[in-house]
Amino acid sequence: MKKRTILLLPVAVLAPFLNACSDNGVPELRQWMTQVRQETHESVRKVERPKQFSPFAYESKDVLDPFDPKKLAAAFAKLKGNAGNALKPDLDRRREPLEAYPLDVMKMVGTLQRPGLSTALLQIDKMIYQVKMGNYVGQNLGMVIGISDAEVEVKEVVQDATGDWVERRAKLALQEIKK
Repeated sequence: MKKRTILLLPVAVLAPFLNACSDNGVPELRQWMTQVRQETHESVRKVERPKQFSPFAYESKDVLDPFDPKKLAAAFAKLKGNAGNALKPDLDRRREPLEAYPLDVMKMVGTLQRPGLSTALLQIDKMIYQVKMGNYVGQNLGMVIGISDAEVEVKEVVQDATGDWVERRAKLALQEIKK
């Protein structure tokens, strides 16, 4: 009995593998592939001739180098001499509390109107601050130059890459308070 079981075991294991080798629709697949090959036509586009390259001879002896450090330093010195630093802010003045915060964390939430005086209400975190014309806000020496019902206009004075003071404008638009 044991010998018989041992002989039947390899036959039982090999039977599924032998079944996999049988012809299961292979002729239909080959017929379909032959039909597709006959119906498909190759189309090859003609490659254009490459454009004619004409080399350029760069004569560096006759042309000034635009990136010469001496030339750049002279140009910056000339620009600095012309600017006169008329926009240079007073860095020795006493700082105001709202200069500790960047403009992007400030939200305009309202205005107060008094005869001859407009006051804007700015929210930072959960605190509300009042600002008038001439107050400084933001970390870039920003001065409030305009207050309307819809926005607060700020003039900032910052240094550019050459060290000159330049002016840029920013606005804080009226926003709703989320409760």
